[in-house]
Amino acid sequence: MDVEALRTFLTVADTGQFQAAADELGISQQAVSKRIAALERHIEVTLLIRTSRGSRLSVDGQVFLPHAKKVLATIEQAEQAVRPGSRPLRVDVLNRRIAPAQAVYGFYRSHPETDLDVVTLSMENAAQAAQAVLEGTVDASFRALATDQVPAGISAERLLDAPLQLLVGPRHPLAGAPQVSPADLAGHRIWIPGIRQGTEWAAFYQALSEAFGLSIDALGPNFGDEALMDALADSALLATLIGNGDRYLWPQQHDLRRIPLHDPTPVYPHVLLFRSGDQHPVLNALRNHLRTAGPRTRHGRWAPDWAVVL
Repeated sequence: MDVEALRTFLTVADTGQFQAAADELGISQQAVSKRIAALERHIEVTLLIRTSRGSRLSVDGQVFLPHAKKVLATIEQAEQAVRPGSRPLRVDVLNRRIAPAQAVYGFYRSHPETDLDVVTLSMENAAQAAQAVLEGTVDASFRALATDQVPAGISAERLLDAPLQLLVGPRHPLAGAPQVSPADLAGHRIWIPGIRQGTEWAAFYQALSEAFGLSIDALGPNFGDEALMDALADSALLATLIGNGDRYLWPQQHDLRRIPLHDPTPVYPHVLLFRSGDQHPVLNALRNHLRTAGPRTRHGRWAPDWAVVL
């Protein structure tokens, strides 16, 4: 059923005249007549009876009128629901502990009136997250994605490079270092449980290992962040890598040490994926915020060759 024909019928019913309806809709009287005729042909009944004083509803028109109003109201509500800026921006931040979540939270704190819906598609890889953006499950997603893997219809903007830090227990040989370089980590076991093959973070750590000759593994079961903190505190050999803005808590007696990595600083290249041409005002505001509010590195940076360029 033609929505414009339905809207025209309601306008004629309200004004009682074809010409008045034409004036209100900004079209010709002939166009009004054609729309009404098409609608009547579609439902195979006469809806309006012309008189010398204008027009009136037929019996069928009177029955049809309240249903037509409900249909048009539903359509207008549906249009309003997806109109840019009329609903919350739905953003996937992957994990609430890491840099994208902190960056979006910082944006929200500086724009408290913003309507946001933050989700974590933690079980989806980059390709699956990009598909979720294409399908409209989410409006945007933070991922580390190779340039040649960005699907058609998706724009990718590298807006958040998260510098990595070393996290060790107090008995680790590097525990007292004010900073270390990636090359200093060669020969030390770096344990990152939970790395899943086929994910972008698996590709990132593989590239990091190859670039600096590091031993990074995910051996053993992943019992969660708290168990990882316990293992680091008890070991003189284990280390792990975290983002400098990642939010982890551990008991005070663990005495874990966060040590910056420099010369160069490895960065995890978070890319914001969004539908090409999406004009949601909150998305545009978020992108502008991230361009100026992201962490900075002063000692050179390293990212995989396959990462989307800045």
